[in-house]
Amino acid sequence: MTVDNTPEPVIDRDLPTPKTEALAAQTPRKRRWSERIPVVSQLRQSVGLQRGMLITGLVITGVFVLVAILAPLIAPYSWAQQSVNGVKFGTQQPPSATNILGTTVSGFDVFSRVIWGSQTALLVILAAIACSIFIGIALGLVSGYFGGWLDRTLVVIADAIYAFPSLLLAIVMSIVISHGQSNLWSGIMATALSITVVFVPQYFRVIRAEVVRVRAEPFVESAKVIGVPTGRILTRHVLRNSTRSLPVVITLNASEALLTLAGLGFLGFGIEATSPAASGGRPSSPASRSCWWCSASPSSARA
Repeated sequence: MTVDNTPEPVIDRDLPTPKTEALAAQTPRKRRWSERIPVVSQLRQSVGLQRGMLITGLVITGVFVLVAILAPLIAPYSWAQQSVNGVKFGTQQPPSATNILGTTVSGFDVFSRVIWGSQTALLVILAAIACSIFIGIALGLVSGYFGGWLDRTLVVIADAIYAFPSLLLAIVMSIVISHGQSNLWSGIMATALSITVVFVPQYFRVIRAEVVRVRAEPFVESAKVIGVPTGRILTRHVLRNSTRSLPVVITLNASEALLTLAGLGFLGFGIEATSPAASGGRPSSPASRSCWWCSASPSSARA
């Protein structure tokens, strides 16, 4: 029988162990600026089908924005041009070398109006979302933080507005603001404000719900106890922790704003057909229903 005389390893049980306070005091790794950008961070974390859909959406959005910005360079003609070198395009002409997407009932070049219309649509979307965010966040912040009769009144008004169909409400506001028709720049603002009325209750409800949750957090109570001004609490502590759902709402509202703009234009309550807005024409006449190239293009090619 063989006896193993190998000495056992000596374990020093007197070594100091790190305390919880010391571990908590360690500074976490600071994220790089590229990791804090919303779209970039989501792209880095996505995989599989989700990553493919995200990249596809970014490419489509990027192409749309580039076309809108470079509209003066891409469009072969002006948005209201009906002739070249003194020769008129003609009405309801099929696609040709001169007009690659054909002409409208009024003799406008369809391709040029599609390009210029993307620029106007982008301006309307940006204006509508900017106004909606500013008004909705301000009302939701005040309502959710202070509560009381002001909160109940704003909630009732928001629910009443939210109960209306969005397109019907946009039509009513368009008639009230601009009587249904207007020129380019005033039409952009009138349409944007009409869409803003539809979007404000959404931002109000999202921000209010987050503010109600955040105001009960210990760091807000601590700020009140040490005498931090209310304005600083609202902006520095409450608002900064209540906007995590905004990117999703903004993404959904951008597409909804584009559809609402197209609906207003089709019904004749948008920007006039002689302006660059591709969605600003009146409903088609019976003679224009055979113009298949007009229907195939995302514009008011009937105008």
